[in-house]
Amino acid sequence: MSGPTGSLADTLSLPPAREIPSTFAASVKSWWAAGEKESAASEERLLRKLPYFRAAGSPPVTPDAATPVIAQSSRVELDDPKEYLNTFAITATSPSPDAPPPAVVLHGYGAGLGFFFQNFPALGTWAGKRGGSVFAVDWLGMGRSARVPFHVKAKREDIDGRVNEAETFFVDSLEQWRRKMGLETMTLIGHSLGGYLSIAYALRHPTRVHKLILLSPAGIPRDPNNSVPSRELTDPQTTGATDQDHPEPADPQRVEDLKATQQAAKREESNSRKVLTYLWEKGWSPFQVVRSTFFWGPMLIGKYSTRRFIGLSEDETRAMHDYILNITLAKGSGEYCISHLLAPGAHARRPMVDRIAPLKIPVTFVYGDHDWMDPEGGKESVERLRQAGNGLGRMYMIPHAGHHVYLDNPKAMNDLLIKELDRPAGSGRTSYAA
Repeated sequence: MSGPTGSLADTLSLPPAREIPSTFAASVKSWWAAGEKESAASEERLLRKLPYFRAAGSPPVTPDAATPVIAQSSRVELDDPKEYLNTFAITATSPSPDAPPPAVVLHGYGAGLGFFFQNFPALGTWAGKRGGSVFAVDWLGMGRSARVPFHVKAKREDIDGRVNEAETFFVDSLEQWRRKMGLETMTLIGHSLGGYLSIAYALRHPTRVHKLILLSPAGIPRDPNNSVPSRELTDPQTTGATDQDHPEPADPQRVEDLKATQQAAKREESNSRKVLTYLWEKGWSPFQVVRSTFFWGPMLIGKYSTRRFIGLSEDETRAMHDYILNITLAKGSGEYCISHLLAPGAHARRPMVDRIAPLKIPVTFVYGDHDWMDPEGGKESVERLRQAGNGLGRMYMIPHAGHHVYLDNPKAMNDLLIKELDRPAGSGRTSYAA
């Protein structure tokens, strides 16, 4: 593991995030400024919200009760020296020999570890109390990890071959990361595509996964399903979360209510979906489309940011926009996996509901009550696990939350994360209740 990087050496010189561009001239300036240095700064702005974050060059911390954990960023080199995974670590200053397996947070498609900045405080508190560790990792070819070439050799009609190669790209790099970090087992917390890939990893390396906590995971149900991925670009952030919110039972009525909303949204989709389907099958990614607009890219991303993050403060919205801008404009890489793993409409070419039964570990599915991801796959997966003798499957709904459940209602999501992390691995039974 190499030394800390990805943050500025002078922690006092980090400028504020740029204004979200509203004119072409401002968009050109943002496009011109984007790059590795700006990308590192944009991530550090989000991580600095943690009082115990230590940028590169910071003095070592002496363990004491006032500082139970420290947080740092680093690049973890893989077997190929050209490959590395951007890693954020929260570690206890006084590790406990009885600490639970570390939690590893894995982002969704085209996102990055910075998206979880509102969840790190609660996870850091958990790590300090338990004397353990929490990690957040950017998938290979995404976020601020190495943007290596992504190629699939299987022919278009060889679906199994395409899926296997695409999954291997991510699963093998995560396994190399685990070995480099010296971790025996992990609890994987995966969002969206990160949830799908977490299952794929657990199926290939079952002895290395302690638990799975899947946040609005992609690729679970069979087609036809009610997922409406275009809503990721068009829906505003779900708001209205309060401190009184808590995870709710994902009972049949709540599942049916959410599916009814999704079906209505699907009927209203525009004809432009045909164009998106064509580009999808041709291997284009949404981020490639943005990059192809060159100077207009920052303005397009700005329209998404101002709509998607209306529940954040003005400073947080600007910080998130700057972060998304820089990781979106980076060289295309892992994003090209999407058409090999998922068909248009975001259903998996090899649905996880048909593959999940061999797992013998606790598996928790979490959806937002305004989610665009079809919850039917999670519901059926819990039942599939039960039929296979694994009664440790659970499913929850988070109120006032959409697809980004962890960002839309961080209080309720954090409460559930800590509850599931502390739940004994052998306890409980199949449940749709909180």
